[in-house]
Amino acid sequence: MTDKSGKSDKDLLERIKNGDSGAMRMLYDRYVEYLSAVCARYIPNEDDKKDILQESFIKIFSSIEKFEMRGESSLKSWLLRIVINESLSFLKKSKDYLNLEQNELLDTPEEPEIDEIPDDVINDMILSLPPGYRMVFNLYVFEEKSHKEIAELLNIGATSSASQFSRAKAQLAKMIKEYRKKHIND
Repeated sequence: MTDKSGKSDKDLLERIKNGDSGAMRMLYDRYVEYLSAVCARYIPNEDDKKDILQESFIKIFSSIEKFEMRGESSLKSWLLRIVINESLSFLKKSKDYLNLEQNELLDTPEEPEIDEIPDDVINDMILSLPPGYRMVFNLYVFEEKSHKEIAELLNIGATSSASQFSRAKAQLAKMIKEYRKKHIND
């Protein structure tokens, strides 16, 4: 990625590894908004989100020496992986973390129509899902992980991941239907 200054991620990485704190700030400024949005998909509380981002950037800058570029988007992918892992670790430690070992699959409702629903309303609906549902939903939909990959990340069975995803979709479909009834089908 290259910003307005013309500095690529590779240039920034080189400068950071040479001790340039200004380059660290540039990297932070370049990615903080994106990483904050990713974190917000998992963590609804603003203070917790800020703490996780801070921990993520500490981890990023303390281990960036070991990172090696493997392509234009490899740095962004690495940053993303750190933020997701920090978010998941936080949720696993949380008292709200649900037991994800529920294997029963639900009938999947029809895909609801979301065209007329604002993105921020959809995001709020996703954030209102129970933490276990939200984690699996985000990993499957936004991070494009398979249920097998999600199962490995969360230390659960692949059928549990599929079950949590099915429950998340059913709950979202219900919320969307209620929203449409109140705000669109009047």
